[in-house]
Amino acid sequence: MVGDAGLDVVARHTGPIAHGGDVRAKVTIEPGGAGANTAVWLAACGASPVLVARVGADSAGRQVHAELTSAGVQCAFAVDPDLATCCVVVLVDENGQRSMLPDRGANARFSPADLDLGLLAATHGHLHLSGYVLLDATSRPAGLAALEAARDAGWTTSVDPQAAVLIHSAEAFMDDVRGVDILMPNADELMALTGSSDPAAAKTLLTHVGAVVVTSGPDGASWVDADEIISVPAEVTECIDSTGAGDAFDAGFLAAWLAGASKHDALRGGVRAGSRAVSVVGAQPPR
Repeated sequence: MVGDAGLDVVARHTGPIAHGGDVRAKVTIEPGGAGANTAVWLAACGASPVLVARVGADSAGRQVHAELTSAGVQCAFAVDPDLATCCVVVLVDENGQRSMLPDRGANARFSPADLDLGLLAATHGHLHLSGYVLLDATSRPAGLAALEAARDAGWTTSVDPQAAVLIHSAEAFMDDVRGVDILMPNADELMALTGSSDPAAAKTLLTHVGAVVVTSGPDGASWVDADEIISVPAEVTECIDSTGAGDAFDAGFLAAWLAGASKHDALRGGVRAGSRAVSVVGAQPPR
């Protein structure tokens, strides 16, 4: 697992944000970062994940390391002597929908030198890459290097694009993920890549990737490859906080798929984990 690790400042507010004014909120500090979220959910699903990331030489970095380790994640962290650990301000409205103000901090300086190629020594393995690494010019070389190293080692690979608004060139992004086994966009990211949020539109991406798994929120999730489209419905769940739902889906899907589950059952595993994620505050399972 390669991606960001940090802390989320989650502010659950009621009513619209009053520009220049005050809005009461319930504020908590939660572990976060897309890479860390997926890694913790993978551990919760019974996998043994290793997270490669970059944190600051600060108390937040030490806290993140300790909390991930306690959750069953092996941390392979580079420590940045200058930049702070990633921190994201997450605004969650009364419907559970989140808006983020991210500061990637040390993650923005994640570099190819931070990759421990010894982690790829296993004969069989899988690399999941958070798209935030590719969508930031300063960390993109490390994301590309991670994908290349995994392919050279004979591992399977997957990428979650993570942020539709940061995909400024669909062509450039698809070139970056060429050869990936599974691309895992949500409906907005699929729209940014193809011009349509219909899972069938993912067929056009199969010239670059082996398969596409699309999450569509309340409409469930779909597997798309050259042979078929398989869809499963969403679970009916009260949405408390949507932060990290996609990261949890990735983990639930990958844990099942890598364990040999069918495509249908892997989708159900992803939906199940995503549903658990939106039912709690924060992006990771409660501990």
